[in-house]
Amino acid sequence: MSESEINDKLKHSSDDGHRALFDHYYNYVYAITLRILRGIVPMRDIEECVVDTFADVMLNYDPDKGGSLKAYVGTIAKRNSINMLRRSTRRSNNTISIDSDDFGEIVSGTDVEQTAENMDVSEALSNAIKALGEPDSIIIIQKYFYDRKSSEIGRLVGLSPTAVRARISRAMKKLKKDLADFC
Repeated sequence: MSESEINDKLKHSSDDGHRALFDHYYNYVYAITLRILRGIVPMRDIEECVVDTFADVMLNYDPDKGGSLKAYVGTIAKRNSINMLRRSTRRSNNTISIDSDDFGEIVSGTDVEQTAENMDVSEALSNAIKALGEPDSIIIIQKYFYDRKSSEIGRLVGLSPTAVRARISRAMKKLKKDLADFC
């Protein structure tokens, strides 16, 4: 189905138009969202982002204004995914577990300088992992932060377990070199 046919359906019957829009662009939106969020947020959040994208498009797209529908849908998908990524990283950086032994961390006698240094090291590590690019950054995060096996990671990123292990080895050597410059 072409963009013009979808636009015609949207003009004549919003229900039929919305169904056609969803059917035609679902895989496109899912691919954009998955590319940005995979390995960082749970799959249910990725699916929620896809649904939010279609909700935004269906509520705000005006078929009479013209322009490329595919570009509009892609832009909304990208922006929603980036916003979810930002919310996720902000939320994970500000969360303190009450079950943790570190609850109430800033007390008399706390070494503030050491805490600040640890934060710098954590930030450097995070930046170095991001600099690896995909799929290496996803592989490292899944292996060392989520304790996943090579076979599980391979299914996630579409590689064999052997290829995942080889990428881990190369990525760790690169991280070691990059972080040696930091320390």
